[in-house]
This record gives sequence, structure tokens and C-alpha cells, in this order.
Amino acid sequence: MSDDESEQDKPIEFIYVGPEDRSSEEEPPMSEWSSLEVPIEEENQKRLLFSEGQYSPGSGEICTQYFFISESSVYSHAYYNYPAVTDPGIKEALNEPERPIIYPDDGQALYLSLCTEMNICPVRMFYNNLLNSEINISYYGVDPRGVRAMAKALQFNKNVTYFNLSGNFLNDDACYHLGRMIHSNITIRELNLDGCRICGSGMLRLGDSLRTNNSLVILNLARNNLEDIGGIHFAHQIFKGAMVKQVNLSHNNLGRKTAMAFADVWEWKNRFTHLDLSWNSFFHAPSTVKMLDSLSLSHDLEELNLSYNALEGERIANAIKNLFVIPTLSFLDLSHNRLQNEAIDIIALSLFQAKKLHTLNLSFNPLSPQDAFNVLQKMLRPKVKINNLLMENVCVEKPFVDLLARVKKMKSRKHFVCKFDVVLGNWEVEEPDARSLVLKRAQYLGKAAKRNKVDTALYFMALAKELPKPVPTKELVDRLDADHVALDEDLVDALSFAFPGPKTPKWRTISLNLITEYISRLWPNKKLPPTPPPELEPEPEPVVEEVKPVRKK
Repeated sequence: MSDDESEQDKPIEFIYVGPEDRSSEEEPPMSEWSSLEVPIEEENQKRLLFSEGQYSPGSGEICTQYFFISESSVYSHAYYNYPAVTDPGIKEALNEPERPIIYPDDGQALYLSLCTEMNICPVRMFYNNLLNSEINISYYGVDPRGVRAMAKALQFNKNVTYFNLSGNFLNDDACYHLGRMIHSNITIRELNLDGCRICGSGMLRLGDSLRTNNSLVILNLARNNLEDIGGIHFAHQIFKGAMVKQVNLSHNNLGRKTAMAFADVWEWKNRFTHLDLSWNSFFHAPSTVKMLDSLSLSHDLEELNLSYNALEGERIANAIKNLFVIPTLSFLDLSHNRLQNEAIDIIALSLFQAKKLHTLNLSFNPLSPQDAFNVLQKMLRPKVKINNLLMENVCVEKPFVDLLARVKKMKSRKHFVCKFDVVLGNWEVEEPDARSLVLKRAQYLGKAAKRNKVDTALYFMALAKELPKPVPTKELVDRLDADHVALDEDLVDALSFAFPGPKTPKWRTISLNLITEYISRLWPNKKLPPTPPPELEPEPEPVVEEVKPVRKK
């Protein structure tokens, strides 16, 4: 019993328990299903930390790093209802006109924008100089289309005061945009359009804005082929109030109609200080006289250029005389015209009326030496204020030089300058020496012969020894033929005039001694070879007389 009880008191240890046999008809319990997900209960660490006072949940807002915001998810966000996005400008773009772009006044940004819009290459020199006071793109080959961008860039520019477009061929559209620029710009003081070939049609488009611009002072329209159409339109702009002070209208083929238009305008509006009318066609006397009479009414004109206009006659001279009444006139250019004789006398007699005239140019006029003397003689009068008297290509005589010395000794003429061409009467014309020409020609012909080449200088020297007396030309020709010297009869005649001998009733003679003397001066190294001494005649043998024996009887 005791052994049984002790066995029951021992604990039983199970090492392995095999599964119970189940039939396939019975389902396993749910806990044994392989696909079952059993939630594992875990304690929330944040709650535990919160309960210990080591964690604060914050304001309750969701941190933005835990979700993404996009336009499609704003209204359907799971955690927060964001407000609607304001209009980014769609309504304004659809319902209101586009706001204009405001460019700086220097015009650089506007110039690049217009070049991009017009698909043209910008001119770097123009772009860089928009910030400077001068823009010089003369002879740059500017595209006429690009002038529109340049003109708009300069329209409100406050830096540029000088704009040079000379040598660039501009069409009517370019002239129109330049006119718009002149209408708005208040800074540019000088505009140079020399050689732009704008013609009369371009002047019509450019000139309309001159009357509204008060800042432009200097305008250069030379070599533009304006003709009478452009000249008349320019005169109308002056009448409407153009304020330009200095104008260059040279090389424009302005004629009679332009002169009449200027005459009508300058009676009322004449504010020019510098006027260049050279290289035009003001040769019609009545219209030119009327124009100069109107111009003489000016009170501001300082410089006037009337060269290359074929001015001539006493009527023109009387009109020029009236210009001396202008109180401010200091420079007058009358060169390359046809003023002479009475016209010059009329001008010279009125020089004392010009109170400030210091330069008078009469160069390349057909002045006689007496005309030049008469003009210079007026310089002896102290009332004449001229200090520069230009008479280039005008010949003078020796009394003119003496008079000029007297003028320069005057106290009021210390800095007097007078230019003229040559002085006649105190020199002689030096012609080439005929003797040298004839002898050199004879020397050439003698050595140019194909068969018998002869040094004619030595030949004449030898002949002079043989014939010391003057030789008639006929005899000399025969002797030359006999000696086979290639000198023709015409050259022998020339020798008779260059080295004449005594005259004879029938023939001209030639002095061979004169020829020899001139040859020694012309060619001092030429000398005859020494003459060998004459051979001595052998002495005759002495004749021995035979002594005949005496016969004895």
C-alpha cells in the first residue's frame, strides 16, 4: 500500500502529447485557422507617457508632415476642411484688357523688346550709348526697319543730345518714325542726317514735327536730294514755327521755287544763326536776289555759305551787298562762283558796312589781278573788320604783295591772313635749252643706228678740228652722208638755229666751234683720244759721187 501511495504522490510530467485523432468531417476550431488575424493588445505608449506627465498631445491640429495638400484634395480632406482658394487672376485676364508694360525712360529695354518683336538684330553701339550723351552710327548700314525701334527708344530718353545717322539710307517709313521721335523728344539738340537720301517724300514725313520741337538746335540735311519739293516743305515748317537755329541744306539741288519759298518765309520768320546753302542751283537771278534781300532782314545770322551756286552779275552783287547790313554776320563764303569785275567792285565798296564780318572767302572765282588788288585795298580802311581774306586760285601781281605788306603793318591788322595763288610779273618763264635737246637727240640717233654706231659728240669735236670755219648746212649734210652718220636734214637745220654761224645770202651756216664748246660743258668727260705724233720721213741716203779717173794724155 505504501508503495502504491508513494507512486500516486509523485507528479506526472508530460513529455509529448500527440494530437487526438479527428475525423475529416469535423472542422478545426477557429483559433486554429491559418488565416485568422488575432489582434494583439498593446498599450498605447503616448497614453502611458501622458499618464506619467511626460507627453502633451498639443492643440489637436494635424501636423502637415503627415499628409499632402493638392487642389484636388482640398475640399475632401479627411481631417480638416480648408477654405477655398482665391482667384489667381483668371477673371481679370478674361474680362479686363492687358495692362501695358512700362519701360524705363532710357529706352534700352524697350529697344530690345521691339527688336525681338520685329525679328531684327539690335545695334549694340546704339544700345550701349543710350546711357551716354552721343550716339554716332554714321555709315553703319542701319536697316531702315530698325529705325522704328531706335526712334521709339529715343522718344523719352533723357541722356542723348547728339544723334548721328549720316550715311545710312533711310526710306519714308524711317523718316516717319524719326518725325514721331522729334515730336516727343525734348533732349536731342543735334540731328545729323547727312547723306541719308531721304528725298522730298522723306522731308514731308520728317518735317511735320519740327514746329513742335523746341529743343532741336542743329539739323544737318546735306546730300539728301530734297530738290524743290523738300525745300518748299521745309520753308513751310519754318513759317509754322520751327525753332531750328543751324541748318545745312547743301548738295540738295534746290532751285528757283525753293528760293521763292524762302523769300516769302524769311520776311516773317528768320531765326537762323548758321545757314549752309552751298552746292545748289540758285543761279536764277530774280529769285536768288529776292531770297537774299529777305535774308538780309535777319538779326541773328552769323555764318552764311553760298559757295558752288554759279552766282554772277551785278544784280547778285547788289543783293550780296545787302547782306553786310546784318549786324551779327561774321562769316561769308562766296567761293566757287562766277563773281568778277563790276560785281567784285560792288562787294568791295560795301565791306565797311559789315560791323562783325571777320572772314570773307572769294576763292576760285574768276578774279583778275586788278580785282584782287581792289579788294585788298579796302583793308587799308580801319572800318573794315575783316581779318581773314581768302582768295585761293586767284593770281595777283607784284603791287599786290607790296600792298599786303602795308596792310599787315597796320595796328588793326596784326593777325591779318590773306591767301592767294601765284604772283605774276616778277618772274620769267624758263624754257628748256634748245642746244641741250638737239645735241642729246643727235647723240641718241648716232648710237641707235644698227650698222654704224657713232658717238656724235666726239664726231663733232673731231670735225671741228678739221673744219674750224663755219660750215654751210648743205655741206654738213653731205659730209654726214659720206661718213655714214645717222643724222637727218631736219636735225641739221635745228643745229643751225641752236649754233648759228655767220649769215650768207644762200645758206645758213653752223659754227662747229660753238658745238664743241657746249659739248665740253654738257659732257665734260668726253675728250678726243690723243693724236699720235706724225711719223718722221726716213732720211735719204747720201749720194756718193763717183770720181772718174782722169785720163792722162
